[in-house]
Amino acid sequence: ATSRPPHSFPLARAIHRRPTMAAPYIGSKISLISKSEIRYEGILYTIDTKDSSLALQNVRSFGTEGRKEKGPQIPPSVEIYDYIIFRGTDIKDITMQERAAPAAAPPPQVQP
Repeated sequence: ATSRPPHSFPLARAIHRRPTMAAPYIGSKISLISKSEIRYEGILYTIDTKDSSLALQNVRSFGTEGRKEKGPQIPPSVEIYDYIIFRGTDIKDITMQERAAPAAAPPPQVQP
């Protein structure tokens, strides 16, 4: 059995079962490993439950980092991508690195 880091969660499965669960995670920093063993980090921008896809914003690619068993390793990229859309079938693992900051409540109205 594989162990997950303390902040890891089955985000993709939870969202697929209950799409309303996606909203609190929008804006969170996410680390994603693709089926190609490439790790990406970015901000969760949107989740499309109909197409089973998600989009990350301000995305960095860290390459395969030694995970790829056959073929050449893919090096990290210095480029930061505006957005990358991932199909659910292309995602091997996904973890939340930092939860999105809660929206600030508007200040109370002062009556004169």
